[in-house]
Amino acid sequence: MRALLIVNPHATSTTSGRRDVIVRALKSAVDLEVVQTRYRGDATRLAATAAAERFGLVITLGGDGTVNEVVNGLLGGADSPDGRAAVSQETGRAPRAEAADLPALAPLPGGNANVFIRSLALPDDLVDATARLIADLAAGRERLIGLGCANGRYFTFNAGLGLDAEVVRAVDGMRAHGRALTPTLFARTALRQYYRVTDRHRPAITITEPAGLCQEALFLCIVSNSAPWTYLGRRPVHASPRASFDTGLDLLGFRSLGTVATLRALQQMLTERDEPPHGRALVSGHDLPGLVLQAVRPMAFQLDGEYMGETEQVSFRSVPGALKVIGLGAPITANGRHPGAAEHAGHRAHARHVTDPTPKSLRTFAEDSCG
Repeated sequence: MRALLIVNPHATSTTSGRRDVIVRALKSAVDLEVVQTRYRGDATRLAATAAAERFGLVITLGGDGTVNEVVNGLLGGADSPDGRAAVSQETGRAPRAEAADLPALAPLPGGNANVFIRSLALPDDLVDATARLIADLAAGRERLIGLGCANGRYFTFNAGLGLDAEVVRAVDGMRAHGRALTPTLFARTALRQYYRVTDRHRPAITITEPAGLCQEALFLCIVSNSAPWTYLGRRPVHASPRASFDTGLDLLGFRSLGTVATLRALQQMLTERDEPPHGRALVSGHDLPGLVLQAVRPMAFQLDGEYMGETEQVSFRSVPGALKVIGLGAPITANGRHPGAAEHAGHRAHARHVTDPTPKSLRTFAEDSCG
Protein backbone atom coordinates (compact mmCIF):
# COMPACT_ATOMS: atom_id res chain seq x y z
CA MET A 1 0.00 0.00 0.00
CA ARG A 2 1.26 3.46 -0.89
CA ALA A 3 1.24 5.63 2.24
CA LEU A 4 2.15 9.18 3.12
CA LEU A 5 3.39 10.02 6.61
CA ILE A 6 2.77 13.68 7.47
CA VAL A 7 5.00 14.73 10.37
CA ASN A 8 4.61 17.87 12.43
CA PRO A 9 8.24 18.50 13.48
CA HIS A 10 7.03 20.75 16.29
CA ALA A 11 4.79 18.10 17.87
CA THR A 12 5.09 18.38 21.62
CA SER A 13 5.60 14.74 22.63
CA THR A 14 8.01 13.33 20.04
CA THR A 15 11.72 13.57 19.37
CA SER A 16 13.61 13.23 16.11
CA GLY A 17 15.11 9.95 17.33
CA ARG A 18 11.73 8.39 18.07
CA ARG A 19 10.38 9.64 14.76
CA ASP A 20 13.23 7.95 12.89
CA VAL A 21 12.49 4.65 14.63
CA ILE A 22 8.80 4.91 13.76
CA VAL A 23 9.57 5.68 10.12
CA ARG A 24 11.79 2.59 9.84
CA ALA A 25 9.08 0.45 11.39
CA LEU A 26 6.36 1.75 9.07
CA LYS A 27 8.53 1.19 6.00
CA SER A 28 8.47 -2.51 6.86
CA ALA A 29 4.68 -2.51 6.43
CA VAL A 30 3.85 -0.01 3.65
CA ASP A 31 5.39 1.80 0.70
CA LEU A 32 6.08 4.94 2.70
CA GLU A 33 6.81 8.52 1.76
CA VAL A 34 7.56 11.03 4.53
CA VAL A 35 6.94 14.77 4.50
CA GLN A 36 7.18 17.41 7.23
CA THR A 37 4.85 20.35 7.68
CA ARG A 38 6.46 23.78 7.41
CA TYR A 39 3.71 26.10 8.64
CA ARG A 40 0.19 26.08 10.01
CA GLY A 41 -2.18 24.74 7.37
CA ASP A 42 0.53 22.91 5.43
CA ALA A 43 -0.85 19.50 6.42
CA THR A 44 -4.10 20.40 4.63
CA ARG A 45 -2.22 20.97 1.38
CA LEU A 46 -0.17 17.80 1.78
CA ALA A 47 -3.24 15.65 2.50
CA ALA A 48 -5.12 17.11 -0.47
CA THR A 49 -2.18 16.21 -2.71
CA ALA A 50 -2.17 12.66 -1.31
CA ALA A 51 -5.87 12.30 -2.12
CA ALA A 52 -5.36 13.65 -5.64
CA GLU A 53 -2.44 11.27 -6.22
CA ARG A 54 -4.49 8.28 -5.03
CA PHE A 55 -2.47 7.30 -1.99
CA GLY A 56 -4.10 4.47 -0.09
CA LEU A 57 -3.20 5.71 3.37
CA VAL A 58 -2.29 8.95 5.12
CA ILE A 59 -0.57 8.66 8.50
CA THR A 60 -0.26 11.64 10.80
CA LEU A 61 2.40 12.12 13.45
CA GLY A 62 1.39 15.19 15.38
CA GLY A 63 -1.36 16.50 17.62
CA ASP A 64 -5.06 17.06 17.15
CA GLY A 65 -4.40 20.18 15.08
CA THR A 66 -2.39 18.18 12.56
CA VAL A 67 -5.18 15.60 12.34
CA ASN A 68 -7.76 18.33 11.77
CA GLU A 69 -5.74 19.85 8.94
CA VAL A 70 -5.26 16.46 7.28
CA VAL A 71 -8.96 15.60 7.53
CA ASN A 72 -9.86 18.87 5.85
CA GLY A 73 -7.27 18.25 3.15
CA LEU A 74 -8.68 14.80 2.44
CA LEU A 75 -12.31 15.88 2.39
CA GLY A 76 -11.92 19.31 0.83
CA GLY A 77 -12.88 21.38 3.86
CA ALA A 78 -12.51 25.15 3.99
CA ASP A 79 -9.14 26.79 4.50
CA SER A 80 -10.60 30.07 5.76
CA PRO A 81 -11.66 30.53 9.43
CA ASP A 82 -15.36 30.85 8.60
CA GLY A 83 -15.34 28.31 5.77
CA ARG A 84 -17.88 30.08 3.60
CA ALA A 85 -15.92 29.56 0.40
CA ALA A 86 -16.31 25.79 0.64
CA VAL A 87 -20.07 25.71 1.25
CA SER A 88 -22.39 24.89 -1.60
CA GLN A 89 -24.98 27.60 -2.22
CA GLU A 90 -27.54 24.93 -3.12
CA THR A 91 -27.14 22.54 -0.19
CA GLY A 92 -25.51 24.73 2.45
CA ARG A 93 -22.94 21.98 2.97
CA ALA A 94 -19.30 21.49 2.08
CA PRO A 95 -18.79 19.30 -0.99
CA ARG A 96 -16.79 16.16 -0.34
CA ALA A 97 -15.65 12.92 -1.89
CA GLU A 98 -16.96 9.57 -0.68
CA ALA A 99 -14.89 7.86 2.01
CA ALA A 100 -14.29 4.82 -0.21
CA ASP A 101 -12.58 7.05 -2.79
CA LEU A 102 -10.24 8.69 -0.28
CA PRO A 103 -7.08 7.53 1.49
CA ALA A 104 -7.67 5.97 4.88
CA LEU A 105 -6.43 7.90 7.91
CA ALA A 106 -4.10 6.46 10.54
CA PRO A 107 -3.27 8.94 13.34
CA LEU A 108 -0.20 8.42 15.51
CA PRO A 109 0.07 10.35 18.81
CA GLY A 110 2.49 13.24 18.76
CA GLY A 111 0.64 16.01 20.56
CA ASN A 112 -0.14 16.87 24.14
CA ALA A 113 -3.73 15.68 24.53
CA ASN A 114 -4.25 13.43 21.48
CA VAL A 115 -8.01 13.57 22.08
CA PHE A 116 -8.98 12.17 18.68
CA ILE A 117 -6.75 9.10 19.02
CA ARG A 118 -7.95 8.41 22.53
CA SER A 119 -11.57 8.88 21.46
CA LEU A 120 -10.99 6.13 18.89
CA ALA A 121 -9.76 3.89 21.75
CA LEU A 122 -6.35 3.63 20.11
CA PRO A 123 -3.08 3.62 22.09
CA ASP A 124 -1.73 7.05 22.98
CA ASP A 125 1.85 5.83 23.37
CA LEU A 126 3.79 6.28 20.12
CA VAL A 127 5.57 2.91 20.11
CA ASP A 128 2.43 1.06 21.14
CA ALA A 129 0.37 2.95 18.56
CA THR A 130 2.81 2.14 15.77
CA ALA A 131 2.80 -1.54 16.66
CA ARG A 132 -0.99 -1.49 16.74
CA LEU A 133 -1.14 0.25 13.35
CA ILE A 134 1.12 -2.33 11.71
CA ALA A 135 -1.03 -5.14 13.13
CA ASP A 136 -4.27 -3.45 12.05
CA LEU A 137 -2.96 -2.93 8.53
CA ALA A 138 -1.92 -6.58 8.28
CA ALA A 139 -5.35 -7.70 9.51
CA GLY A 140 -7.30 -5.22 7.36
CA ARG A 141 -9.01 -3.65 10.37
CA GLU A 142 -10.70 -0.37 9.47
CA ARG A 143 -13.93 1.53 10.12
CA LEU A 144 -15.96 4.48 8.90
CA ILE A 145 -16.56 7.36 11.29
CA GLY A 146 -18.80 10.39 11.16
CA LEU A 147 -17.45 13.93 11.38
CA GLY A 148 -18.80 17.33 12.22
CA CYS A 149 -18.74 20.23 9.79
CA ALA A 150 -18.82 23.86 10.96
CA ASN A 151 -19.13 26.60 8.34
CA GLY A 152 -17.58 24.26 5.82
CA ARG A 153 -14.64 23.10 7.94
CA TYR A 154 -14.61 19.55 9.26
CA PHE A 155 -13.84 18.63 12.85
CA THR A 156 -13.28 15.25 14.45
CA PHE A 157 -14.21 15.51 18.13
CA ASN A 158 -15.41 18.94 19.32
CA ALA A 159 -16.11 22.59 18.59
CA GLY A 160 -16.76 25.48 20.92
CA LEU A 161 -18.14 29.00 20.74
CA GLY A 162 -17.33 31.20 23.72
CA LEU A 163 -15.21 30.63 26.82
CA ASP A 164 -13.48 27.41 25.79
CA ALA A 165 -12.30 29.03 22.55
CA GLU A 166 -11.10 32.06 24.50
CA VAL A 167 -8.95 29.75 26.62
CA VAL A 168 -7.56 28.06 23.50
CA ARG A 169 -6.67 31.49 22.10
CA ALA A 170 -4.91 32.53 25.31
CA VAL A 171 -2.96 29.27 25.56
CA ASP A 172 -1.90 29.55 21.90
CA GLY A 173 -0.49 32.99 22.66
CA MET A 174 1.55 31.62 25.56
CA ARG A 175 2.86 28.73 23.49
CA ALA A 176 3.92 31.19 20.79
CA HIS A 177 6.16 32.78 23.43
CA GLY A 178 7.76 29.50 24.42
CA ARG A 179 5.52 28.28 27.24
CA ALA A 180 5.10 24.51 27.41
CA LEU A 181 1.51 23.29 27.34
CA THR A 182 0.69 21.41 30.54
CA PRO A 183 -2.58 20.59 32.33
CA THR A 184 -1.59 23.11 35.02
CA LEU A 185 -1.05 25.88 32.48
CA PHE A 186 -4.39 25.12 30.82
CA ALA A 187 -6.26 25.08 34.15
CA ARG A 188 -4.69 28.35 35.34
CA THR A 189 -5.43 30.02 32.02
CA ALA A 190 -9.04 28.85 32.14
CA LEU A 191 -9.47 30.26 35.66
CA ARG A 192 -7.89 33.58 34.70
CA GLN A 193 -10.06 33.83 31.58
CA TYR A 194 -13.19 32.94 33.54
CA TYR A 195 -12.73 35.43 36.37
CA ARG A 196 -10.94 38.32 34.66
CA VAL A 197 -11.71 38.37 30.95
CA THR A 198 -14.84 36.65 29.66
CA ASP A 199 -18.20 38.39 29.83
CA ARG A 200 -20.21 36.42 32.40
CA HIS A 201 -23.08 38.92 32.58
CA ARG A 202 -24.39 39.30 29.00
CA PRO A 203 -25.21 36.06 27.16
CA ALA A 204 -24.63 36.44 23.42
CA ILE A 205 -25.47 33.11 21.74
CA THR A 206 -28.85 31.85 20.56
CA ILE A 207 -29.71 28.52 18.96
CA THR A 208 -31.68 29.24 15.79
CA GLU A 209 -31.72 25.59 14.62
CA PRO A 210 -33.17 23.24 15.66
CA ALA A 211 -36.16 25.36 16.64
CA GLY A 212 -37.32 24.94 20.21
CA LEU A 213 -34.13 23.41 21.61
CA CYS A 214 -33.48 26.46 23.80
CA GLN A 215 -35.26 29.82 23.89
CA GLU A 216 -32.82 31.63 26.20
CA ALA A 217 -29.53 33.21 25.23
CA LEU A 218 -26.38 31.25 26.13
CA PHE A 219 -22.86 32.15 27.23
CA LEU A 220 -21.04 29.08 25.94
CA CYS A 221 -21.83 26.27 23.51
CA ILE A 222 -19.82 23.03 23.22
CA VAL A 223 -20.60 20.81 20.23
CA SER A 224 -19.27 17.24 20.40
CA ASN A 225 -18.78 14.61 17.71
CA SER A 226 -17.35 12.07 20.16
CA ALA A 227 -16.60 11.57 23.83
CA PRO A 228 -14.84 12.66 25.90
CA TRP A 229 -14.79 16.40 25.23
CA THR A 230 -11.15 16.66 26.24
CA TYR A 231 -8.65 15.42 28.82
CA LEU A 232 -7.16 17.13 31.85
CA GLY A 233 -3.93 15.18 32.02
CA ARG A 234 -5.09 11.55 32.07
CA ARG A 235 -8.56 12.43 33.30
CA PRO A 236 -11.39 12.56 30.74
CA VAL A 237 -13.72 15.56 30.76
CA HIS A 238 -17.21 14.79 29.45
CA ALA A 239 -19.44 17.51 28.06
CA SER A 240 -21.61 14.99 26.19
CA PRO A 241 -20.91 11.39 27.29
CA ARG A 242 -23.29 9.91 24.69
CA ALA A 243 -21.57 11.59 21.76
CA SER A 244 -20.21 9.10 19.25
CA PHE A 245 -18.60 8.85 15.82
CA ASP A 246 -21.64 6.74 14.90
CA THR A 247 -24.33 9.30 15.80
CA GLY A 248 -25.08 12.94 15.06
CA LEU A 249 -23.75 15.91 17.01
CA ASP A 250 -24.27 16.58 20.72
CA LEU A 251 -24.61 19.96 22.41
CA LEU A 252 -23.94 21.31 25.87
CA GLY A 253 -24.92 24.95 26.37
CA PHE A 254 -24.50 27.19 29.41
CA ARG A 255 -27.34 29.55 30.31
CA SER A 256 -25.24 30.91 33.18
CA LEU A 257 -21.54 31.24 33.95
CA GLY A 258 -22.12 32.03 37.61
CA THR A 259 -19.58 30.47 39.93
CA VAL A 260 -21.93 27.99 41.60
CA ALA A 261 -23.59 26.88 38.37
CA THR A 262 -20.26 26.50 36.59
CA LEU A 263 -18.70 24.50 39.42
CA ARG A 264 -21.69 22.15 39.46
CA ALA A 265 -21.35 21.61 35.72
CA LEU A 266 -17.59 20.98 35.97
CA GLN A 267 -18.14 18.50 38.79
CA GLN A 268 -20.50 16.51 36.60
CA MET A 269 -18.15 16.74 33.60
CA LEU A 270 -15.34 15.24 35.70
CA THR A 271 -17.53 12.45 37.10
CA GLU A 272 -17.94 9.00 35.59
CA ARG A 273 -21.47 9.07 34.21
CA ASP A 274 -23.41 8.10 31.10
CA GLU A 275 -25.78 11.07 31.12
CA PRO A 276 -24.82 14.64 30.14
CA PRO A 277 -24.43 17.31 32.80
CA HIS A 278 -27.81 18.71 33.80
CA GLY A 279 -29.28 21.60 35.77
CA ARG A 280 -31.20 24.83 35.30
CA ALA A 281 -28.08 26.54 33.95
CA LEU A 282 -27.51 23.92 31.24
CA VAL A 283 -29.12 22.79 28.01
CA SER A 284 -28.18 19.64 26.13
CA GLY A 285 -28.99 17.94 22.85
CA HIS A 286 -28.12 14.49 21.51
CA ASP A 287 -27.75 13.00 18.02
CA LEU A 288 -28.50 16.26 16.22
CA PRO A 289 -28.24 16.27 12.41
CA GLY A 290 -27.50 19.98 12.44
CA LEU A 291 -27.25 23.06 14.60
CA VAL A 292 -27.01 26.80 13.96
CA LEU A 293 -25.62 29.24 16.53
CA GLN A 294 -26.06 33.00 16.20
CA ALA A 295 -24.20 35.55 18.34
CA VAL A 296 -24.98 39.23 18.90
CA ARG A 297 -21.28 40.05 19.06
CA PRO A 298 -18.12 38.38 17.69
CA MET A 299 -17.29 35.29 19.72
CA ALA A 300 -14.13 33.20 19.95
CA PHE A 301 -14.48 29.93 18.02
CA GLN A 302 -12.44 26.71 18.15
CA LEU A 303 -12.43 23.38 16.33
CA ASP A 304 -10.59 20.32 17.68
CA GLY A 305 -8.70 22.57 20.07
CA GLU A 306 -7.51 24.92 17.31
CA TYR A 307 -8.43 28.60 17.49
CA MET A 308 -10.39 29.64 14.39
CA GLY A 309 -10.84 33.35 15.09
CA GLU A 310 -14.04 35.22 16.00
CA THR A 311 -17.40 34.74 14.36
CA GLU A 312 -21.06 35.71 14.82
CA GLN A 313 -22.65 32.63 13.26
CA VAL A 314 -21.76 28.95 13.03
CA SER A 315 -23.70 26.40 11.03
CA PHE A 316 -22.98 22.82 12.13
CA ARG A 317 -23.79 19.64 10.24
CA SER A 318 -23.24 16.00 11.08
CA VAL A 319 -21.56 14.08 8.24
CA PRO A 320 -22.09 10.32 8.75
CA GLY A 321 -19.53 7.84 7.46
CA ALA A 322 -17.29 10.61 6.15
CA LEU A 323 -13.86 9.14 6.86
CA LYS A 324 -12.18 5.75 6.82
CA VAL A 325 -9.75 5.16 9.69
CA ILE A 326 -7.47 2.25 10.42
CA GLY A 327 -8.26 0.20 13.52
CA LEU A 328 -11.36 -1.01 15.33
CA GLY A 329 -11.33 0.71 18.69
CA ALA A 330 -13.93 -0.33 21.27
CA PRO A 331 -16.53 2.22 22.45
CA ILE A 332 -15.34 4.71 25.07
CA THR A 333 -17.15 4.50 28.40
CA ALA A 334 -17.96 7.39 30.73
CA ASN A 335 -14.64 7.04 32.57
CA GLY A 336 -12.69 7.59 29.36
CA ARG A 337 -11.70 3.93 29.06
CA HIS A 338 -13.14 1.11 27.01
CA PRO A 339 -13.73 -2.65 27.24
CA GLY A 340 -10.34 -4.26 27.32
CA ALA A 341 -8.64 -1.08 28.51
CA ALA A 342 -6.74 -3.00 31.19
CA GLU A 343 -5.34 -5.23 28.47
CA HIS A 344 -4.16 -2.22 26.45
CA ALA A 345 -2.67 -0.70 29.61
CA GLY A 346 -0.61 -3.88 29.93
CA HIS A 347 0.49 -3.49 26.32
CA ARG A 348 1.72 0.02 27.06
CA ALA A 349 3.61 -1.19 30.10
CA HIS A 350 5.23 -3.88 27.97
CA ALA A 351 6.13 -1.30 25.33
CA ARG A 352 8.15 0.67 27.86
CA HIS A 353 10.45 -2.35 28.17
CA VAL A 354 11.12 -2.66 24.46
CA THR A 355 14.81 -1.83 24.43
CA ASP A 356 15.28 -2.41 20.71
CA PRO A 357 12.33 -0.62 19.03
CA THR A 358 13.42 -1.64 15.51
CA PRO A 359 10.88 -2.55 12.83
CA LYS A 360 11.34 -6.24 13.70
CA SER A 361 10.78 -5.74 17.43
CA LEU A 362 7.79 -3.47 16.80
CA ARG A 363 6.24 -6.01 14.47
CA THR A 364 6.79 -8.79 17.01
CA PHE A 365 5.29 -6.58 19.72
CA ALA A 366 2.26 -5.90 17.53
CA GLU A 367 1.71 -9.58 16.87
CA ASP A 368 2.08 -10.49 20.55
CA SER A 369 -0.10 -7.64 21.81
CA CYS A 370 -2.77 -7.21 19.16
CA GLY A 371 -3.01 -10.61 17.59
